[in-house]
Amino acid sequence: MSPLRGITLKLLSVCVFVAMASIIKATSDSIPPGQAVFFRSLFAIPVIGVWLAMRGELHTGLTTRNPMGHVWRGLVGTSAMGLSFAGLGLLPLPEVTAIGYAAPILVVIFAAMFLGEQVRLFRLSMVALGMAGVLVVLSPRLQLDPTAADTRETLGAVLVLLSAVCAALAQVFVRKLVQTETVSAIVFYFSITATVLSLLTLPWGWTLLSAQVLALLICAGLLGGVGQILLTSS
Repeated sequence: MSPLRGITLKLLSVCVFVAMASIIKATSDSIPPGQAVFFRSLFAIPVIGVWLAMRGELHTGLTTRNPMGHVWRGLVGTSAMGLSFAGLGLLPLPEVTAIGYAAPILVVIFAAMFLGEQVRLFRLSMVALGMAGVLVVLSPRLQLDPTAADTRETLGAVLVLLSAVCAALAQVFVRKLVQTETVSAIVFYFSITATVLSLLTLPWGWTLLSAQVLALLICAGLLGGVGQILLTSS
């Protein structure tokens, strides 16, 4: 265990994922969420490949003892990504980011529930305070009688909150997987699973991409690969 290194990697991953989300937000008017998930996942694979080569693990780093664990982690993680990208098309980026911070708060709760990790009173107090902050951000979007314009934003808030729940569950799956699997295997098989699952959204209308949008999506995928490595390592 190396808490300081883990915290540093986590903070770096947050910076990278916010940059990636900014790019996805910039393209959200042009492409559906499923197509964004495809490019973000597909172009993360070369980053992971280069990282494996640098570590000398191209032949050994992808061995797995728990293939179904990767499948479940992939399903939950891809759901989190798709819901988040859908929310980015409906809400301003700062709100999506703020609501998304419910994920690490929920991780504390889920870790106690599913992993048996101890959560003391101080940490529980911080979880309650954090959830209160998320509810403050959510409250303007959850009106009982919204106008037509507000309905989109209410849906966006719900989608991002569901994304945070899925993201928290995905981190719990990762925490279990690292007990038997290498970091390289976890990030690689997640990218493969997410790429394949995103193809299921093809019937819902993928669009032809301009050169600019394609370049942005490739950049988002590369950043996603870096962020994924940092987060899983943490």
